[in-house]
Amino acid sequence: MKIIALEHELPGATAEGFQQYARAEAARAWELHQQGIIRELYFRTDRDEAVLVLECEDVTAAQQALDSLPLVAQGLIRFELIPLGAYPGFARLFTP
Repeated sequence: MKIIALEHELPGATAEGFQQYARAEAARAWELHQQGIIRELYFRTDRDEAVLVLECEDVTAAQQALDSLPLVAQGLIRFELIPLGAYPGFARLFTP
């Protein structure tokens, strides 16, 4: 299942907190990418938040993977998860 994960900074997060865990965060994100869990990783251009495209069995598995990120574990960020399915609209055009 494809899942979009939108990062949200939590109240009380500081630049120092992010800096302290930045290297560990990047290393864990790379591990998840190498495992095929994080398929795509972007930064929004309108604010300093990441957007990830995950491939997981379900939303629970995606949340567990994201919980392993140091910035999540330290309470600096959380992710809003959006499960995606195939677009069904084409069926209206091609089925009687």
